[in-house]
Amino acid sequence: MSASSSSKKIQFGTDGWRGIIADDFTFPNVCKVTRAIASYLESAYSKDRPVLIAYDTRFLADRFAHTAAQILAEIGWTVKIVDRDCPTPVIAYNAKHLNSAGALMFTASHNPAPYCGIKYIPDYAGPATPEITDTIVANIEGATDAPPSGSNSDKISTFDPKPAYLEFIYTLLDVERIRSAKLKVKYDALYSTSRGYLDTVLQHSGCDLESFHTYRDVLFGGGMPEPKGEQLVELVDAVKQDGADLGLATDGDSDRFGIVDEQGNVLTPNTVLLLLARHLVKNKGKTGAIVRTVATTHLLDNFAAKYGLTLYETAVGFKYIGEKMRETQVLIGGEESGGLSIIGHIPEKDGVLADMLVAEAVAYEGKPLSQLVEEAIAEANGPLYNLRLDLHLDDAHKAAVIDSFTKNPPAEVATIKVKEVGRKDGIKLYLEEGSWVLLRPSGTEPLMRVYIETNSPEKQAQIAEYMENIINNLKPAPAVV
Repeated sequence: MSASSSSKKIQFGTDGWRGIIADDFTFPNVCKVTRAIASYLESAYSKDRPVLIAYDTRFLADRFAHTAAQILAEIGWTVKIVDRDCPTPVIAYNAKHLNSAGALMFTASHNPAPYCGIKYIPDYAGPATPEITDTIVANIEGATDAPPSGSNSDKISTFDPKPAYLEFIYTLLDVERIRSAKLKVKYDALYSTSRGYLDTVLQHSGCDLESFHTYRDVLFGGGMPEPKGEQLVELVDAVKQDGADLGLATDGDSDRFGIVDEQGNVLTPNTVLLLLARHLVKNKGKTGAIVRTVATTHLLDNFAAKYGLTLYETAVGFKYIGEKMRETQVLIGGEESGGLSIIGHIPEKDGVLADMLVAEAVAYEGKPLSQLVEEAIAEANGPLYNLRLDLHLDDAHKAAVIDSFTKNPPAEVATIKVKEVGRKDGIKLYLEEGSWVLLRPSGTEPLMRVYIETNSPEKQAQIAEYMENIINNLKPAPAVV
């Protein structure tokens, strides 16, 4: 397969294009996508504004980034490329701070080591909206995959995005309050871009800090740069053994957070969103709307109702949350997959800030993190119990399920009445007693994701069994040969 013909593999998902290095994520395809982005830039910005380029710690990510820089310089753009791997929220902040024509970020976020990716971040410092990515994708067909000529290399310079970002982050945090708490913190960088950022902020804030995996390893220690339980065993052990106040981590490009309480529990993103919404209102006197995706906990709805805050529900993808943040005053916006941003910050998820806000909440309250979690859940009429089923279905089966639920949604699920059917993203069944079920077919994998939230483990098990049975029974009959 030639490099050009492999372009049919180039698909933009909820946050840019990702592929396997040396399979579809190749230098020719990077040249092609960069030129497609450049065609969009020509229509949206003047060339007196620089284009920023950044990359994460993955294999060849820096080389892909430098190739993109050469392509853009050749076309006549001034390019500023980072001096080392860098968090996504950091390059996003600088895209706005430097009055740029936006930024190209080479990252595959929390994906396994064989993957790389590229996303375009406009000058408003948040994820590109579908209108922008649709334009870029349409431009790919006519773009060439030829290597850069090397002309205009004088238009490329390196810069350090860190000082401006850190200066800004300190304005969002009560550094003195954190210093006075003298927190003992364990930090696992997971070989990510947050090393040199999150640890710097923690040390500046007077924390007693122990750090792990603060170096580049393109294989991520044989694991994944995803701040979830199975990747955080070492962090959990360190917190428990040394009696730390909390443990912190980020994913590969540092836009997602990972939090461990003093008992060694890895907090779910749903819990952290609720905890921080309460912290911003109670301790910092902030107000504004709460924005969550269709797959994120309704404990946020309960909290919003209690404090008279507006709640917005969006499709899955932080770009929709970011869009709402640009339209109105948002207290906190987030998603169950581990991303959030807050009032006063850029409309992009930021794992460094999220981690520091949890440390700040502990500092304000002077209570163990596990107790703060209990109080927040109780205040929001919890607990609620969440489950995600990843059902392996082929395309025909997925289509049959969505067709059935669209045309003939059930009147009840596991004997619980369906109050409303939402079609904002997938199909969401709003049940009585505050329970809900969301069906979302994956666009890139043979998977049907089924999200469930309800008020007891027993009910959760019943709903899960009911959904698995009904979906299995919708399997289409085999074609007659």
